[in-house]
Amino acid sequence: MKVREYLKLARSFNAVLTGVSPVMGAIAMEQYDILILFLLFLVGFLGHTYGFVLNDIIDSKIDKSSKEISDRPLISGTITIKKAWFFAIASITAAFLIAIYIAYITQSYLPILILIISAFFITIYNLISKKLPLTDIFVALGVFFLILYGAFYGQNYIGSLYDITRLAWIVCILGAIQVLFMQIIAGGMKDIENDFKSGAKTLAIRMGVRVKEGKLLVSSRFKALAYGIQLVDLVVVFLPFFIVWSLDNLTFLQYLQLIVIAFIGIIMFFLSYKLLSMKRFDRSKARKYIGSHYMINFTIVPIMLMTLNPWAGLIMFFPGFGFILSNLILHGSLLQPKTM
Repeated sequence: MKVREYLKLARSFNAVLTGVSPVMGAIAMEQYDILILFLLFLVGFLGHTYGFVLNDIIDSKIDKSSKEISDRPLISGTITIKKAWFFAIASITAAFLIAIYIAYITQSYLPILILIISAFFITIYNLISKKLPLTDIFVALGVFFLILYGAFYGQNYIGSLYDITRLAWIVCILGAIQVLFMQIIAGGMKDIENDFKSGAKTLAIRMGVRVKEGKLLVSSRFKALAYGIQLVDLVVVFLPFFIVWSLDNLTFLQYLQLIVIAFIGIIMFFLSYKLLSMKRFDRSKARKYIGSHYMINFTIVPIMLMTLNPWAGLIMFFPGFGFILSNLILHGSLLQPKTM
């Protein structure tokens, strides 16, 4: 079915995560209007589609050399490059049309500029990602500005950057850090064999990660970077309990949040260890570890936002549910999307 192939092309397994990014920004600014949140979700979802379809178009020649990702529509030939271009352009156009509608009903137009900046960074990344190391920072910036875009549609429709709260800035930073990990570490590991063979200049390769005769060699400095990013992630997620809310006046729920976040952090480090300590490169096993890490890592911010509104915690289930549902429908597995 064509619809199934377009969902694969859009990387629907993690589209929900990008979709909730502007939603989390808005909730951090205490916006709970369901219509506004749903429209912001659509903007994020369609922006995600644009970014990944463009990525597949740009990398189509390199990707053809890998049997592991032969299920991708542009590689299998179920969707042509021309149709993929149309899909990408239609997705970003729809995203901005919805953004304009949100601006119209709220009479707040500045956020559209923020959304343009987000789309710009995502586009730049796709154009140069295989040519230069550390270009993953552009994806992180794209998500940072996508969350910031949502924050402008807080409860009182923010008119200036000066009105963005500390909590909202922290959420933006957390989103960028988490995406940075998924891009540099998870992305670098799952693509290492194909990237190494094709001569791609990713940071993982520059830092000494190799696949030789099936053996996976991960340098100490790359491991240190992986654990370091996650440590920074946990430090930042604990900041609101110190600089936004008073540690001396925390409620029982907030103490419970601290314990849960710490437990999630331990699981994140364990999954990273399993990924980084594989002796032989096994893409299916790497997908499983990355998929598990993906679902657990992105529960942290919604749990933290429960201090504002307990219902915000429901967001933590959406990325995981979307990930599993997409995998079951499109790939027949729980944690191993074949297009990853």
